[in-house]
Amino acid sequence: MNRMHRWLEIAVLAGVPVCMALCAYGGWEQTALFSTGVALFALLPFFVRLERRKPRARDLMPLVVLIVTAVVGRMLFAPFPNIKPLLAIVIVAGLCFGRQSGLLVGTLSVLASNFFFGQGAWTPWQMYACGLMGYIAGGLGKTKLCQSRAAVLCLGALAAYGYGCILNSWFILGFVRPLTLQTALAAYGAGLAFDTAHAAATVVFLGLIWLPWRKKLTRIVQKYGIRTE
Repeated sequence: MNRMHRWLEIAVLAGVPVCMALCAYGGWEQTALFSTGVALFALLPFFVRLERRKPRARDLMPLVVLIVTAVVGRMLFAPFPNIKPLLAIVIVAGLCFGRQSGLLVGTLSVLASNFFFGQGAWTPWQMYACGLMGYIAGGLGKTKLCQSRAAVLCLGALAAYGYGCILNSWFILGFVRPLTLQTALAAYGAGLAFDTAHAAATVVFLGLIWLPWRKKLTRIVQKYGIRTE
């Protein structure tokens, strides 16, 4: 059953970029609205499954603390565009607590902090992109790929570029007209500097928090028998 759930989760999350590619290829109208609905639909099964799991308070409390920390960190660095610790905290959550937890921390951190930064059509995409990065980190945390500090820092950089690619793709589908290969590449190029700044910031924050936070969070998991998934 767990394996079936895992493949279903992957299929649902992967269905979003597939939908975006079909929208771009078919030249459909209202692609921004349609693809936003798909992104929200992709997140729905995770929250339904969380409700059915009936997690204990001890399982949720560390995640709540991480979400609050990510929200406060994003607000404190508000004057500095793309210099935020949020994605680094989401990656740590995924690596230490698993795929579901990484996605939960990512989506809810964005949703909560956007009450300060502003909600809009971009919010579902930020939730999806950040949650997806947390989910991927949670999957890699079970393997040997992220056992070294250098590998975690590389993951942080790639996650920031992946996050930016998803947001840029949503912008291109919804607002770039005419939509051609040249205009799409120009839009991606225009966002490259911002994505690079985000990647550098994520690597710096991960370098600061990964080792001490991993030690403390691992101890909490073992001491209180917290379920990770």
